[in-house]
Amino acid sequence: MTVAFFSGRSRRAGAALGAVSAGLLVLAACDKPTPIATVTVGDNSVNTEATCYNDGKAIKEADIQPCLNKKATKTVEASMDDRLRFGVDPEIADHGWTIFVNGQQAEQEPYKKTYRSISASAFLSSGQSQTGQTEPAPDSVQISIVETSGKSLTGIWHFELKKSS
Repeated sequence: MTVAFFSGRSRRAGAALGAVSAGLLVLAACDKPTPIATVTVGDNSVNTEATCYNDGKAIKEADIQPCLNKKATKTVEASMDDRLRFGVDPEIADHGWTIFVNGQQAEQEPYKKTYRSISASAFLSSGQSQTGQTEPAPDSVQISIVETSGKSLTGIWHFELKKSS
């Protein structure tokens, strides 16, 4: 004859408490996802979470340039005739965002809407060097969407734009 150490009710309560505890541990280990940025060319969309993000607060000054220099993990292809459609989460648009090309700011004023469209030729055409000579058109560029809050940068999303043949 065996004797039950716990009644059925106690076992169920203990099991429920264990399940709740395990669930809280799993949730505590999860990071809150960052807002998403998307680039679309034709019917091909690529989205990514931020490369650098400080939960909506300013990224430390010392971390900005290393983050801008990080290589994009998401790639989209476009021809010179294509249009790139950029989309950001509303919380990014609320603060404002700008586009950087190869780590350099490409526009002065932050954009405050969730969507915009720019010709791929703006990124893939040849340009003038500082010496005045015409440089050949690049085969790829890194485009970064940079969330701003006043003078501070609060998030950076990277995409590689490759020229399709």
